[in-house]
Amino acid sequence: MGLHRIHPDPAELDPAEVISGLRWGEQAAAERPYLALNMVATADGKAAVEGRTRAISSETDRQIFHNLRTQADAVMAGAGTIRTERYGPVVKTDELRAKREREGVFPNPLAVIVSGRLHIPVDVPLLQDPESRVVILTQSEDELTGHKANVEYLRSESGPFDLRPLMERLRSEYGVRSVLCEGGPTLNASLLPYGLVDELFLTIAPTIAGGENALTIVTGAPLPELMQLKLLWAMKDGSELYLRYAVHAHHGPRSG
Repeated sequence: MGLHRIHPDPAELDPAEVISGLRWGEQAAAERPYLALNMVATADGKAAVEGRTRAISSETDRQIFHNLRTQADAVMAGAGTIRTERYGPVVKTDELRAKREREGVFPNPLAVIVSGRLHIPVDVPLLQDPESRVVILTQSEDELTGHKANVEYLRSESGPFDLRPLMERLRSEYGVRSVLCEGGPTLNASLLPYGLVDELFLTIAPTIAGGENALTIVTGAPLPELMQLKLLWAMKDGSELYLRYAVHAHHGPRSG
């Protein structure tokens, strides 16, 4: 199974070869982790079908998904994504774990769950895995019960749920230099306007879903200004497109 690179220079590549040596941690700013966002969407911009990505994700897309996880110290997702996608342990195979070690990141990645109100189903496989290390970013003072994973909390004060100080604490307290964020749309809307996203990996599935209320990759209010993207590479497998962008973000809305 191969990918055909269209830009910048044509080549035939293997997904594991493409997603190697990205060295995100070396590009991190001093105060926060470098963050790459990985999403899939239909040709008409829908990020899920019946609430899940499975219908619009191919085998090649899943290979890229799992190889991207080998590049980051931590993998982050919102509570809704954890719930609907039934998240399990972050690293699926010994081969992928060995690749993480070759890439110079923690062999056992940190799983980061974002849930302002701590609405997380404790029965998802990730939280029932004794080997998993999980940090929950929340505003709730409560704690989960009935989990087997090692769970810790980073809490922020009440009011608007600002992830910037929590991302800074991931860097300073947990040594996280790089984060792969897997959404979903609500979490993305809490990251993008604040200049917390450095790259976007976007798979365009060759399908049209329709649906007036179907989610796009960013939900909620319009962004304060258009976010500019720079295309780093474009690849294809059959009719499916794989795009990698650098995100040119401003520093976020001013408070007050």
